[in-house]
Amino acid sequence: MEEVTRSVLAEEILKRLDLENLCSVACVSTTLRSAVVSGVLPSLTSLDLSVLSPDEETLNHVMRGCIGLSSLTLNCLRLNAASVRGVLGPHLRELHLLRCSLLSSTVLTSIGSLCPNLRVLTLEMAELDSPAVFQSNLTQMLNGCPYLESLQLNIRGILVDATAFHSVRFSLPETLKVLRLQPLLESEAILLMNRFKVTGTCLSQANYSALLSPSPSFTLQSLSLVLDSISDKLIIAITGSLPQLVNLDLEDRPEKEPFPDSDLTYTGLQALGYCQQLTSLSLVRTCYNRKISFKRINDMGIFLLSEACRGLESVRLGGFPKVSDAGFASLLHSCRNLKKFEVRGAFLLSDLAFHDVTGSSCSLQEVRLSTCPLITSEAVKKLGLCGNLEVLDLGSCKSISDSCLNSVSALRKLTSLNLAGADVTDSGMLALGKSDVPITQLSLRGCKRVSDRGISHLLNSEGSISKTLSTLDVGHMPGISDRAIYTITRYCKALTELSIRSCFHVTDSSVESLATRERQAEGGSKQLRKLNVHNCVSLTTGALRWLSKPSFAGLHWLGLGQTRMAGRKEAVTATICGQRPWLTLCFDGCELGCYDGWEFHTPQRH
Repeated sequence: MEEVTRSVLAEEILKRLDLENLCSVACVSTTLRSAVVSGVLPSLTSLDLSVLSPDEETLNHVMRGCIGLSSLTLNCLRLNAASVRGVLGPHLRELHLLRCSLLSSTVLTSIGSLCPNLRVLTLEMAELDSPAVFQSNLTQMLNGCPYLESLQLNIRGILVDATAFHSVRFSLPETLKVLRLQPLLESEAILLMNRFKVTGTCLSQANYSALLSPSPSFTLQSLSLVLDSISDKLIIAITGSLPQLVNLDLEDRPEKEPFPDSDLTYTGLQALGYCQQLTSLSLVRTCYNRKISFKRINDMGIFLLSEACRGLESVRLGGFPKVSDAGFASLLHSCRNLKKFEVRGAFLLSDLAFHDVTGSSCSLQEVRLSTCPLITSEAVKKLGLCGNLEVLDLGSCKSISDSCLNSVSALRKLTSLNLAGADVTDSGMLALGKSDVPITQLSLRGCKRVSDRGISHLLNSEGSISKTLSTLDVGHMPGISDRAIYTITRYCKALTELSIRSCFHVTDSSVESLATRERQAEGGSKQLRKLNVHNCVSLTTGALRWLSKPSFAGLHWLGLGQTRMAGRKEAVTATICGQRPWLTLCFDGCELGCYDGWEFHTPQRH
């Protein structure tokens, strides 16, 4: 009878819980611990540990019972090569090693020798060995994983050698369907495309024409590259070699203005039409602190693109300052199945581009208009008629005001809203607070006219947002004080991620309020997973009392940079992390979770 009960418990209840809840259940009694260890963990085929950064001991405890895994995702911020090597094996078909700040390229040889059956591999590394060592290790890995279908290698950092993937084209398996490389020289990318196109070894006149046609051996469908430059020559090489592409994602970060014959022009955009199956396109030029953009592309180039690629369902464009409403509107009207539309830094994009958006792109589900200064509330009112909209990002569109928030409130499928830097007020928060829009992610960062009263209007009204909100950013808001945090603590029961960075009037009392919320289990509140108090200068070291155990039991990530606690890193780390080895402390000013910036961390800061 006891065996039957245990079996029912495992099958009907425990197997429906996520890993964190399973760990909590296992602490209740020896019976439940046994049920989890023997009845649930061995049956898991997939394990995702990306949301926390375990140390070696924690990882070993978790992995000990997971004997049937075929898919594994690890946050490797604190893991060394030996720790990772211990979880590898021929049983793995899918492996994602993220934020590998302590790993060298020797991990590649371990993967190649221990995981011969891999189909999917993602690897994020912070730095390289010498290019020659890295290339040797990469070649060994690719030779040892002949069945790879998806390969994503991202090398992050300032001084990364862009020649790291010099030899990758010689070893890529022909089973590959998805490829992402960062960083890569444009010249190397062109040679890589030639590898996809010409696989024969004989260059005799008899088979010369065959060599010029796309190779049937490679069936690459998704290509993502971060380069030093994007040019017509590169685009033509890609479209000529991979006409079957479904997804193309290109980003460049040039150090200086490209020469006219080495830049992207109309010719390259028009060549994209050779990829007749293309449904997703991303072209972004990112130049931090430098005014470098696609200066040779204006509306005519986008006209050609919209005519050549009418089947696009996702478009992402960044660094096109000379494209105006006419160009962007042509995409909205020509691509009838467009679901995702993202534009960054378009200084000539205004409300006119969305004048007839409902008559052209009714299928829109995501719209992201970042740093588009001419966009106002009128454009948002038009987008409010797109009933399928789930994501609306208006970050740094400073002319957005309260007048459009009633339209936003009518979007019944909207789950993510970014109003960072908008000119909204407390009155606008009342409109959102009374609505039934199911927003789970909301950013009000830098909304200087929203105060404590506005947060009260947002969360203490009869709407649904206080019940659905899980991620909230109220950073850089001078009108926010402890009062707003009390309101958030009281009404946001589903909140798991909170950023209050650079809120100068937030004090230790707010931390106490959040800690008290965490310990009131009877209130039904979820536990905070990520908390960012970076540059909250009114916090004192007295807040350590509330940040220590048993408070914030579920916290995975805590940002403490530029606070008084940052001056005592070693003591703070010992106090807060002593009994919570899975908790990551960040003193470097990263955003929630260190998704960008982890590569600059030093090991002792983890």
